[in-house]
Amino acid sequence: MTRLGKKLSLAAVVGLGSALPAAAQTGLCGGIGDNGQWIGGAEATSDVSTATAAMEQMALVLQNNEYVALFTVSAAMDVRVEAQGRGAGDPVLELRDAAGTVVLSDDDSGGNGAARGEINLQPGTYCVSMKSYDGAPMTGFVRVGQLSHEPLTEGITEVVDGGDEFIDPMAGGTCDFTTVTNFLSDGPINNLLAMGGATVTASATDVPFWGFSLDAPATLTITADNEAADPTIALYDEYGNYLYDNDDFNGLNSQIDITQPLYEGNYCLSVSALTDTSMPITVTVKAYDAVAGLMGMYERGEASPPLDGSYPVEALGPLGNRLRKDITTTSATTWFSLDVNEGGLLLVEAVTNEMGDPTLVLFDDFGRQVAFNDDNGDSLDSMLTARVMPGTYLVGVRQLSEDTSVLTRLLFERYVPAQ
Repeated sequence: MTRLGKKLSLAAVVGLGSALPAAAQTGLCGGIGDNGQWIGGAEATSDVSTATAAMEQMALVLQNNEYVALFTVSAAMDVRVEAQGRGAGDPVLELRDAAGTVVLSDDDSGGNGAARGEINLQPGTYCVSMKSYDGAPMTGFVRVGQLSHEPLTEGITEVVDGGDEFIDPMAGGTCDFTTVTNFLSDGPINNLLAMGGATVTASATDVPFWGFSLDAPATLTITADNEAADPTIALYDEYGNYLYDNDDFNGLNSQIDITQPLYEGNYCLSVSALTDTSMPITVTVKAYDAVAGLMGMYERGEASPPLDGSYPVEALGPLGNRLRKDITTTSATTWFSLDVNEGGLLLVEAVTNEMGDPTLVLFDDFGRQVAFNDDNGDSLDSMLTARVMPGTYLVGVRQLSEDTSVLTRLLFERYVPAQ
């Protein structure tokens, strides 16, 4: 099969582990890469740094599953990752490093429902996952390449003041130090990082760019908070080179986790808002906390916690035919473990009768995401189904809205094949 003159491979993502694993090592990208596909067909041909053109794969993602493509970077460089659905498909894209840390996530920055992100990556192996926003079956394309390669998506653009100039609303405009008049501190922020970081508040209209400098390499977490404004942020170096961006990391708030140290120098943070640029946005630049980052992934349901007692997981024990449980859910994921003694079909529902907006996620005991659902049909309640084999599984449930507490009824049902 060919498309746009590039060789494609079709991967059908059906149930658990139906795609052929591309990597010999286990636990790659936190486990999600173990059943991934090398985007260039093999590891040796999946190096973005040496690729002469963007690499692309087509994937059939069935209900509540995801497709994972693997690639490598042999030299530090800017990389573009994209996901585009066919027809009404609405893909969600996440990029993880080899340790499983999410370094980029996006939903609609490619335009027309497509996902897109551009990021500076250090040498290593990376996994880019594509899943359907609403959990519905979807056929889509994943493309990875250098910024000079032909993009898959159009990107989001808008006309400024009715003129011919186009800007990327994710970036909030072109960011360089000729446009920066506000700084997070009078000098380098390294000393502030040890004391909780630097925090400022202003609207995107009043301060579209914040500057800061480093006098020593540092890993950082940058946040922009005010869900009513729906802020977006993008980071540039002192030469105007794009580094990172984010929208909707935690609810409608934005966050960039920079796990590879930024070198000493000057940086510019572009701030915009998708809802109202006149509303105040609180921007914080602080030291990246790997432990807190991992705890945050557990709370958001992006990774499953360990079963060693270091993180709260309620054990439900062996699952019979049916189990009902009432809990109060919040924006922090509540985790349960359950044991399946024989293969079959697992169904989990989270019902609030439209009083909330819950999501459900299912992991195996190795940390691989098996299924995810938000909005079952026309309802804001959730239901996921997955074919399972004997073993232990973790189920996480949370509310999408911040500062929400909702009585939620969970239903666990197990079906076995007819004899």
